[in-house]
Amino acid sequence: MPGSKANIPVRRQLAFLALLLALLSPGHTPARASDFPNRPVKIVVPFPAGGTADAILRIVADWLSRKWNQPVVIENRTGGAGNVGAEQVYHAAPDGYTLLSSPPPPLVINHNLYPKLGYDPTRFEPVIVMAQVPNAVMVNPQNIKVSNVPELIAFLKGNSDRTICATQGNGTTSHLTSELFQSMAKVKLRHIPYRGSAPALQGLVAGEVDVMFDNLGVSLALAQAGKLKLLAVASSTRLPSLPNVPTIAETLPGFESVTWYGIVAPPNTPKDIVEKINADMNEALRRPEVLDHFKKLSAVAFGGPVDKTSKYMREEVERWAAVIRSANIELP
Repeated sequence: MPGSKANIPVRRQLAFLALLLALLSPGHTPARASDFPNRPVKIVVPFPAGGTADAILRIVADWLSRKWNQPVVIENRTGGAGNVGAEQVYHAAPDGYTLLSSPPPPLVINHNLYPKLGYDPTRFEPVIVMAQVPNAVMVNPQNIKVSNVPELIAFLKGNSDRTICATQGNGTTSHLTSELFQSMAKVKLRHIPYRGSAPALQGLVAGEVDVMFDNLGVSLALAQAGKLKLLAVASSTRLPSLPNVPTIAETLPGFESVTWYGIVAPPNTPKDIVEKINADMNEALRRPEVLDHFKKLSAVAFGGPVDKTSKYMREEVERWAAVIRSANIELP
């Protein structure tokens, strides 16, 4: 009889067989490091194209696509100080084929600023920090006629709340660096958040804003072209490549701000997949052609094993949380 109890075991066997076939199909085969990647890899950048976050990754991704013999697709998913792109990757399949490449905000800063996020940054699987780039303070030379940090501080004290500061967005390293500067120099700036470094720099060059704290990756070329005035770098010591450019710390002792660019995978991505991506990216970071491109962006390769990345990111959470507390930073 079609509805008899005798058919129940058969139905169960058929259901089990169907599930087994589904799990063994190409779309459901568990990810293995031995054959990773066997299809295109997507890496999400949560900031616009044209900035250093985008440029650093494209250098590494170009080499990886040749190493893997697979396309490495870069998707710029902007918004919410990196939160939109980060959330997308957080909920992606944990198979290594969707990764996040980002500066600090969505990885180590935003959960200390935003009351509610659609992801938990502490659950990402850290893969690698590709590079570090010092931040710097730049002004539009037509708007502010100063040549160094002491002159900038004197100008700001005479123009309190009237000088406009561009940042890469609320909660970005650019924003936190400007807040740290205001706190230590005892000055005030009007904050205008943009959606990334590239549009903020465009506003600074156009004279829509007066000053900006940005990494040297893209902004240095604008300064060398005379479109912006580089006043000082935010590294702890002067850069060998820019020996005549002072540090902010020479005026404000203890001031330091460096931006880095890391890769993370969705939570629960298999460890062997994470280790495979880490190993291949480390290989890229040792290549002379990659390092030459980094040098043009004032970037220094970081790299190292996964546990080094995990430790570094934990330390960065604490460091930026301390900046947020000391400068009493709150989002509008």
